[in-house]
Amino acid sequence: MGRAADLLDVTAAFLRSLDDMGLLVAYRSEGGHRRYSRRQLRLAARVRELVDSGTAVEAACRIVSLEDQLAEARRENTSS
Repeated sequence: MGRAADLLDVTAAFLRSLDDMGLLVAYRSEGGHRRYSRRQLRLAARVRELVDSGTAVEAACRIVSLEDQLAEARRENTSS
């Protein structure tokens, strides 16, 4: 988690809050450390952008979740 926080220039607490809100469900290593995929890091970075522009964290998570769902639906639609 520390490395992910450093990459995104956020605190570990910020990433934990995204996990608590259900946006990021981190994989846990055998030692119990949180591990994030590249996709999850992109989502967290997008949340940070929105928060930096004045959006509340909860609202930013909802926006990012909807954006992700829309992108997935578009991928499914174009692959059909």
